[in-house]
Amino acid sequence: MKKYFALLLKHLASILEYFIAFMLAVGIVLLCIRMAGSLSNIPNLDVWPNYDDLLETCFNLIIGVELIRMMYYHTPNTVFEVLLFAIARQIIIDHSSVWSSLVGVCAIAVLFATRKYLFCEFDISNKIIFRASTKVKVVNRLLGIDIPYEPHDTLFDVITRKFEEYETETGVGACVYFNDWGLRVAKMHEGKISRIEVIRAIH
Repeated sequence: MKKYFALLLKHLASILEYFIAFMLAVGIVLLCIRMAGSLSNIPNLDVWPNYDDLLETCFNLIIGVELIRMMYYHTPNTVFEVLLFAIARQIIIDHSSVWSSLVGVCAIAVLFATRKYLFCEFDISNKIIFRASTKVKVVNRLLGIDIPYEPHDTLFDVITRKFEEYETETGVGACVYFNDWGLRVAKMHEGKISRIEVIRAIH
């Protein structure tokens, strides 16, 4: 019973995320229309939008768009982009002091260093579990990947062949990785692989 309740809450949370993302998108579209209709006011610095207002509004809208992507994709890359735009907005629009700008530039440098050295390709991925008996050609077609296989090969055949090649011990969590995809043993039953997780990197 607890399992089904947790699953229900998970689906409800996903629906609410999509609903919030949709409402945010509607708001951004309406603000874009309002801003487009007010562009003729730019030469007059006493009315909205003057140049500073336009710059600030555009940054806010871009951050809103990145927030929508973050709610939809749930990847480290989308979080990185939201933080990057938020910090860049603060540096460009806020002219309070040189020190605050320096802190912002350092924060951006830390973000890029984190992305380069701490993100790995498979941090940004889709993970889908299949039966070990699923045909490889079916998985390739569904996920748009290119797992090399012999005719009639299943995921079980491919992963066990790779385990033998790399002398990897078979067990839950054992993995084989390739260029932009990987296979992981997700479940075993009576000592035999029953479920395999296909991990596809998102570029």
